[in-house]
Amino acid sequence: MKTQTKDTALNSMQIVCFNIGNEEYGIEILQVQEILKLPAVTPLPKSADYIMGVIDLRGKVIPIVDLGVRFGISEKGTKNKRAIVVDIKGKRIGLAIDQVSHVIKLEHKDIEPPPPIVKGISGKFIVGIGKVENKFVIILDIDQIFSSEELKQL
Repeated sequence: MKTQTKDTALNSMQIVCFNIGNEEYGIEILQVQEILKLPAVTPLPKSADYIMGVIDLRGKVIPIVDLGVRFGISEKGTKNKRAIVVDIKGKRIGLAIDQVSHVIKLEHKDIEPPPPIVKGISGKFIVGIGKVENKFVIILDIDQIFSSEELKQL
């Protein structure tokens, strides 16, 4: 009986779903360290446009990246944003998003690979497209959102 439970766990994943504008995205829950209301952000001069600045999170300086600006789908702004704190290759980074909506459990059969056209544009950080009821969730691989050079800047 335990084998069946283990197999079931391997065939599904829990996804933290969040919104940027009208689009719904998701990150595997194991990649999320915490979710918080975005505190005051200190801007950094001459940084990339998608870098909002830094925050103090319990004594640690954490860079905040506006995912909407990074993806080219929204304007820069801090009003009513949330941050998902993640660890990307040993660096703690806050990803600014509009709102966290829910956590879902998706079976692997309900996740399709991104279409070929997406793979050429932004497919390196899109793991798949999850089908939830009558809508889609774009599942991200946070380890692929930034190049090695961009990670050094953060």
